[in-house]
Amino acid sequence: MTRATTNTATTSTATTSTTTTSTGGANAAATNLVALIGRLARPAEARELPSGDRLVAYEVTVTRPGDRAEGVPVVWPGAPPSAADHDVDEIVVVVGRVRRRFYRAGGSTQSRTEVVADVVVPARHTKRARAALDGLRSRLDELLT
Repeated sequence: MTRATTNTATTSTATTSTTTTSTGGANAAATNLVALIGRLARPAEARELPSGDRLVAYEVTVTRPGDRAEGVPVVWPGAPPSAADHDVDEIVVVVGRVRRRFYRAGGSTQSRTEVVADVVVPARHTKRARAALDGLRSRLDELLT
């Protein structure tokens, strides 16, 4: 059994699409793929983790026609140094996956749902943005065939 679910919201400046596909049976495969196109709501936050790895955090705002804007937290582990140089209100294309992580804070367990980016590309870099989305589309095609 193959199940594909797609949620899509579009405006002239932003599109969000989440696709999850799973195939049942002995050769079950599952994937978690996300594509976001939206505006950066705040400056990128570059951090160095205790492990020494670099992480850049973004807040991407996606506007749906006739609905309120949605803020989507995005983290990009192992991002290049230039990843923190994106400007507020810049339209970006994000390809990655959804993750819910749990952590201890204030004596209780907290959780956060975020997109873990494989790539974040300014939409004005049309060729790179299309290549990122084409790569996502190819991964989906492989799963569905």
